[in-house]
Amino acid sequence: MINYLTKSRQGQFLVVGILFAVLGSVFMSINDGYSTWLFYAAIFFLGFYAAKDAVVETIREKSPNVDLLMILAALGAVIINYESEGAALLLIFATAEVLEDYANNKSTSAISELMAQVPETAQVLKANGEVVTVPTEELEIGDTVVVTKGAQIPIDGVIDRKAVVNEAALTGEAVPVEKDQTDEVFAGTINEGNVFHLEVTKSNDETVFSNIIRMVEEAQRRPSRISKVIDRIESKYVISVLVIVPIFIFVLYTMMSIPFEEAFYRGMVFLTVASPCALVASATPATLSAISNGAKHGILFKGGAAMEALSTMDTLYTDKTGTLTYGEFKVDDYSAPEAVLKEVVYMEQQSSHPIAQAIVSAFKETDLSSVDHEEPVNEIAGSGVEKGKVRVGKPTAFSDFKNYDHFKKYFQKGNTIILAAKDKEVVGYFSLSDQIRRQSADAVANFQKEGIKVTLLTGDNEEVTANVAEVVGVDDYKASMLPEDKIDYVMQSQDKEEVVGMIGDGINDAPALANADIGIAMGSGSSVAMESSDVVVVKNDLSKLFYSYKLSKRLNRIIFQNVVFSISVIVTLIVLNLFGILGLPLAVLFHEGSTILVILNGLRLIGSKPKKEDVDASLESVKV
Repeated sequence: MINYLTKSRQGQFLVVGILFAVLGSVFMSINDGYSTWLFYAAIFFLGFYAAKDAVVETIREKSPNVDLLMILAALGAVIINYESEGAALLLIFATAEVLEDYANNKSTSAISELMAQVPETAQVLKANGEVVTVPTEELEIGDTVVVTKGAQIPIDGVIDRKAVVNEAALTGEAVPVEKDQTDEVFAGTINEGNVFHLEVTKSNDETVFSNIIRMVEEAQRRPSRISKVIDRIESKYVISVLVIVPIFIFVLYTMMSIPFEEAFYRGMVFLTVASPCALVASATPATLSAISNGAKHGILFKGGAAMEALSTMDTLYTDKTGTLTYGEFKVDDYSAPEAVLKEVVYMEQQSSHPIAQAIVSAFKETDLSSVDHEEPVNEIAGSGVEKGKVRVGKPTAFSDFKNYDHFKKYFQKGNTIILAAKDKEVVGYFSLSDQIRRQSADAVANFQKEGIKVTLLTGDNEEVTANVAEVVGVDDYKASMLPEDKIDYVMQSQDKEEVVGMIGDGINDAPALANADIGIAMGSGSSVAMESSDVVVVKNDLSKLFYSYKLSKRLNRIIFQNVVFSISVIVTLIVLNLFGILGLPLAVLFHEGSTILVILNGLRLIGSKPKKEDVDASLESVKV
């Protein structure tokens, strides 16, 4: 705090203003003339920034600012020769403003902390074997970077050997992750094993970390719903106060026969206590604190509205692959002509879907030299991919193809089945297994305890879906879903006045995520899904989502406390002023003290940590 006071110009003005105010108080008993001028100097330094902000914002927004009430109250005190009380008013007000700025800086410090996680330089291995240090932003795709033991990884890329990486900066999980050769590692994480080389796969502004920083910055610029409401009424409230104060003074002077100086003084007190400073601060600091807390624990909110809305959710729809399951598929069985197999492997190389990657991994030794690389590969959202006459995808996309019935027998094995076709005829299949996330079952149970209905919506077949639904314990499930089917379910629930959350990670989930009241994307999913969502869970772990749900409930509870407290203080101080038992310095002390208490109450969310019962989950998995 001392560092903030000495280095910020607003803090420096506060210190100088306090010095003049103290000297003015000392000279009150020595020389009134000097004392008056010292108080004038104190008023200038203490009120400078508040006056500047009030005037600038009033002109820019074409509506009066709440700070304007305090400045007018101080000027009113000066007019009736209450310089000492005007200085005291601004001293307390300026101190509260500096403390508020300091507190808000604390709540938005997640950005600075995130930025500090990424090294500014990287060690690049040149073709001649020389290692040179270059700025991280100058790294290019294809560069080879040397990452020593204990060093932070400067950029996203794939590694050339096995490694152990601490990804706590991204996921909040302190347990290091073992990485295999060709696995992807991310900027900002730490190499806890031996030295390795990584090949840069993304530019500096496209890394997972840079996207997280961008999303947190955007979230902190987007106000919550209650903040919007308060902002909307702020100018009208200020105008009302400015109208009421002269009437209040007039009534005291003419109808209650109170001397004009005292009536004017009480009018200035009214101007002060009626200012909604604490009310204005009720939501924003708390919301920013909650967003920062979520970012530290691997949950990114795209705005205060999403942070607030999560706790109001009635129904939660969830995808299966990569959400309830790991999405790390393995090919257990297959049958396909050699030429078609090569086409399928080539096509799946163009997709980032977990199933596609599993097929590519299973047949990585396949010679693809005979495949036509010029022919385009087209992705069919929710169905698969095609290249010329060859198509590969989920069974429902082939129901009208020849020979489809012959492959139905493979659907009963409980595995995920992918079909391959050529010239409108099914000619092959791939049977893949996945692993269920045990923490998903725990998170589903926790959501259900909160009264939220959880339904599984997936494009997978009935047998696999039923198995996953039983193990995870969802309330209901629907299999063989197309993207438009998921949207229909979301909209049906919304028609029933339900607040709907939707979790997904693929391109096929993007439309449903965009239509849901709260779209939730898994961090390892497609960029389209993440752009369509309101919340991103960096690590595919539903226990993180349940933690954010509880965090959202705490946020709404704190905002409610702040609003009730702020209004109660304003009403109480106005009543005391009506009875003439509240002086200006005391009024400012209680008024600005309430503002500080409201901010500090909101800042409690910064240090909030997951409770054991909220996130306790087994890391075991079950094959499906």
